[in-house]
Amino acid sequence: MIAKTKETFQFDAIDDVVSDIAKGRIVIVTDDADRENEGDLVMAAE
Repeated sequence: MIAKTKETFQFDAIDDVVSDIAKGRIVIVTDDADRENEGDLVMAAE
């Protein structure tokens, strides 16, 4: 997940993101800003 702070973004550690997904939270995974700079919603499924 990305936490917005003032005018910059902070990216979470992969372990934290995996933990969030395991808790049923939806996360946004982005590619590099030098590429398309797109984001995908990721969530757990059965």
